[in-house]
Amino acid sequence: MILRRAAVEDAAVLSRTHAFGFDTPWSAADIETLFAGVGVFGFLVEEDGRAIGMLLLRVVMEDAEILTVAVDPAARGRGVGRALVRAAVDRAPAAGATAVFLEVAVDNAPALALYARAGFRRAGLRTGYYDRGDAGLVDAFAMRLDLPGANP
Repeated sequence: MILRRAAVEDAAVLSRTHAFGFDTPWSAADIETLFAGVGVFGFLVEEDGRAIGMLLLRVVMEDAEILTVAVDPAARGRGVGRALVRAAVDRAPAAGATAVFLEVAVDNAPALALYARAGFRRAGLRTGYYDRGDAGLVDAFAMRLDLPGANP
């Protein structure tokens, strides 16, 4: 398993990897647009020459936001998500962040457990945040992790 920084040149790979976690994955063009913005960076986890996990993060002033995380279902439970989140949290202070935020569906127990183990705490609720089409809207917890040396 190799974790590396992702770049705009990886947009197609990031899009394919994003599809592991979402019914409506972001397109390569969507990801290229994100990278064109300020403070966006990402990570890929590769194994045997193929991407099995991805994460995109944006830092604006002192706030970092994990925009998305996706892991190949066949690789879940093997530390891929943990490695991606750790890489983002470790990199965020160098980009000026004092806290990291994210949203996660209230029914996504594996992700909630991952973020809790990483030190995130619930900071709010976003009602109807995720649109699951025919399945309806799902609430999301807003979560926060204060970085070392930050004043919460």
